[in-house]
Amino acid sequence: MAENTAIAQDLKISADLALTAYHALDDKLGGDIKILDIHEISVLADYFLIAHGNNPSHVQALIDSVEEKLEEKGYTPNHIEGYRDGNWVLIDFGRIIVHVFGKDARFFYDLERIWSDSKEISVDQLKN
Repeated sequence: MAENTAIAQDLKISADLALTAYHALDDKLGGDIKILDIHEISVLADYFLIAHGNNPSHVQALIDSVEEKLEEKGYTPNHIEGYRDGNWVLIDFGRIIVHVFGKDARFFYDLERIWSDSKEISVDQLKN
């Protein structure tokens, strides 16, 4: 019973991080933001957030916004990959991983298809 409570608490923390990241992306006009619940199919994280920017500068601004908003809550990224190029930037917070692409790269890599076993959820589902 205590283990289930701990798992539920961990998922609540992850959902709060994902919600914060979602709003950071949305505030900076991230394109087609998707939230994938991967906690039942992967040990990598509980959630992936996927979005795109209009150009490399926009992609970097989206990542900067996510990093800033999560650092305000006391979370620092474990790793950031691809920031300099701004084509596909991954920011890993352990519990959540945010992927921000340029439009063409998002279409090419198609993470939504690769992770089709995951469950896409709405921002409202994170609030519960």
